[in-house]
Amino acid sequence: MARGERDRPWVMRTYAGHSSAAASNALYRRNLDKGQTGLSVAFDLPTQTGYDPDHPLARGEVGKVGVPISHIGDMRALFDGIPLTTMNTSMTINATAMWLLALYQVVAEEQAEAAGVDPAAAIRALAGTTQNDIIKEYLSRGTYAFPPAPSMRLLTDVVTYTVREMPRWNPTNVCSYHLQEAGATPVQEIAFAMSTAIAVLDAVRDSGVVAPEEFGAVVARISFFVNAGVRFVEEMCKMRALVALWDEVTQERYGVSDPAQRRFRYGVQVNSLGLTEAQPENNVQRIVLEMLAVTLSKDARARAVQLPAWNEALGLPRPWDQQWSLRIQQVLAYESDLLEYDDLFAGSPVVAAKVAELLAGAKAEMARIADLGGAVAAVESGYMKSALVASHARRRARIEAGEDVIVGVNRFESTELNPLTADLGGAIQSVDVGVEAAAAEAVRAWRTSRDADPGKRARAAAALARLRGDAAGPGSLMPATLECARAEVTTGEWAAALREVFGEFRAPTGVSGSVGVTEPGDDLLAVRDAVHDLEAELGEKLRLLVGKPGLDGHSNGAEQIAVRARDAGFEVIYQGIRLTPAQLVAAAVAEDVHLVGVSILSGSHMELVPEILRGLKEAGAGDIPVVVGGIIPEGDAARLRELGVAAVFTPKDFGLNEIMARFVEIIRAGATVPA
Repeated sequence: MARGERDRPWVMRTYAGHSSAAASNALYRRNLDKGQTGLSVAFDLPTQTGYDPDHPLARGEVGKVGVPISHIGDMRALFDGIPLTTMNTSMTINATAMWLLALYQVVAEEQAEAAGVDPAAAIRALAGTTQNDIIKEYLSRGTYAFPPAPSMRLLTDVVTYTVREMPRWNPTNVCSYHLQEAGATPVQEIAFAMSTAIAVLDAVRDSGVVAPEEFGAVVARISFFVNAGVRFVEEMCKMRALVALWDEVTQERYGVSDPAQRRFRYGVQVNSLGLTEAQPENNVQRIVLEMLAVTLSKDARARAVQLPAWNEALGLPRPWDQQWSLRIQQVLAYESDLLEYDDLFAGSPVVAAKVAELLAGAKAEMARIADLGGAVAAVESGYMKSALVASHARRRARIEAGEDVIVGVNRFESTELNPLTADLGGAIQSVDVGVEAAAAEAVRAWRTSRDADPGKRARAAAALARLRGDAAGPGSLMPATLECARAEVTTGEWAAALREVFGEFRAPTGVSGSVGVTEPGDDLLAVRDAVHDLEAELGEKLRLLVGKPGLDGHSNGAEQIAVRARDAGFEVIYQGIRLTPAQLVAAAVAEDVHLVGVSILSGSHMELVPEILRGLKEAGAGDIPVVVGGIIPEGDAARLRELGVAAVFTPKDFGLNEIMARFVEIIRAGATVPA
């Protein structure tokens, strides 16, 4: 029997970047040699939030979760030997997306000039994506830099610029990925993502920059970045629902008549935070099943796929781990017969019914958001954040009750020794401890060298003055940003200039509206009794400070600890993300807390936690116990305990009631009970 004609495979990427531009460049080139067909750049948290490596808030964060890019020199090094006009590059960058895109464009221009090619033609040939979805940063990921309104202006400026100057570029990647990690149900994921896309398109339309007859071209460049969990049948139906809803919205709301321009184009990374520290080998089959959700259905197949590595719950994956994930994609695309067939689910009544159910729920939720004034207003009011925290709390309760089974975590926990993790220190990649100091010294040297040249110093100063002036007015910020890139301005200088004009912002935590969203079981009631008993002995309310130091914005765990602690009867002080160790120490002393809980998922625990411990001792509060939670290798956990941390919690500690009971024990052990 003759085989069917095969479809072209999706773009295969690996989300990668660490330590330095040079080290990341070497990694990218190795991955491309292995058959990867696109790049997905991970930037470190200072780059994502607009700080140079020598800024106090960058402490402990440089090069940890991605590559530090401080100026045009770093961007040149990142893509050295990689022709940008032939590459499809995805950049996971949001608050500073305009800045990183400007750097990328200038490097592409330099490459074109060196090759004797017209730079303008090279820019028009650039293909790729800036994530540039700021709304979800206020809800889940936390790497925002400015308030919502000016952030939406930056996003809109990038869209209107690229539609005309970079017609193959996706200027924004509406990203529901992190919403699912923050607790979103499939209905919420669809509704929040679609409401975000509507906010973006409305802003572009209302700007008056794009003529009505050009608006179809804007719609055609809006892409999505979607999560896929292990409930892969439901997830596949979610993708089909998104396809149908996007077609409907773009046709009915925006009058786009060309079906090609209404096509739902999306990339995907499957659920990284669903990977487990316990029995991590099970993560391989989770990754495969989640990938099937976005590849099995031809009518809703992803355009680009990047898979996490099996050991991401343990720490930073090694190149070999990333290769394993790439090979999973390649086996499905090239060895299997999947790409030889039309859609496998067309006409299925089961699939059609599930899609209809998801669509009905999503439309109802979209109507609620519209009634609030749209996605931006629903962020500013705290509605969307509270809804996510509450959904996440309900999911955690189902896991704790065993209603949602996680193999190796709450069922089938007995296991043989795992040879993959026998040498736990060697099972992950460690970032060189000297990376941060080297990056900080390098950016200081860059500024010093630039400013030593009177012409360069004057150009940089003029570029920043222009940026501030344009920010205070109504025009596009893209021309001024491009001039900043060419003038050797740094990431921190660009963002600081905009902070002067736009101000800063602290997003709602969503915690206060999420207490008591589940019925208390016997375990929670027992913890409440223990809290009450200890309060009676001490003669005061038990006070818990939950802190997120540094730039790590993944606050899901901290929020769930805060919600459960309030359910258990603690008085909880939680001020949200992005606090310095000094601010946390000051809050602990001012609130006279009985316990400090620190959450860090970015790998900066060995830098930031000792600072908190020292700060408490210097403030005369060294007797306040400190506990730490995050993705923390056992060697680091042991060192933290030696330094005086009372307990370390990692992803394997999923029982929130057990954690609350441990908090009570720790407070009791260090408390002085009145006579």
